Amino acid sequence: MLLKKNKGFFLLELLLSLAAWFMLCLFILPLLMELNNQSLQLEVNNKAEQLLYEELQAELVDVPSYTSYTTYHHGIAFQIIWTVLVGNAQKEVCVKVDKNNFLQKTEICAIPE
Repeated sequence: MLLKKNKGFFLLELLLSLAAWFMLCLFILPLLMELNNQSLQLEVNNKAEQLLYEELQAELVDVPSYTSYTTYHHGIAFQIIWTVLVGNAQKEVCVKVDKNNFLQKTEICAIPE
């Protein structure tokens, strides 16, 4: 019995496998990008809460200065803003991150007790 020697893939098999990889990437890549954006947003929210509680703790422990400022973490600007509430002399602190291409607007506020 004489068998043909096949060395490598046929062109049709190669195109079929490339098409399968392409279709797989069409579904997987957008999911990975969305997962990355959600992870970044969660990291920003956690850092904003951390900065808020650090500011509230500093207000309780130290002499409060009530100055607004901006701090940067991994290239993202976190604005710490002190405001006086209308109607009483109570202060409020807010941590704010502006919206950009990858992040939603984040604003977390609290009143020192």
